[in-house]
Amino acid sequence: MGLIWGLILGAIAGFLASEIMHEKSGMVKNILLGICGGFVGGLVFNLIGLSAHGILGSLIVSTVGACICIWLGRKLF
Repeated sequence: MGLIWGLILGAIAGFLASEIMHEKSGMVKNILLGICGGFVGGLVFNLIGLSAHGILGSLIVSTVGACICIWLGRKLF
């Protein structure tokens, strides 16, 4: 069940980041973006010294991380 919740949370976070950053993407890209965003956001928040708990905290961290991934992708490509 944790995998399914992770995919759903990743899809939501990827969708929110796509909307915030005005990026066109499909469902699969949103899921991958949300999962990568969770990893990147977790690293960034750890470096800053912040932590998130619960579904809402994970969603915020993943969305911020996904926005960072989109921004980096735009700068690199």
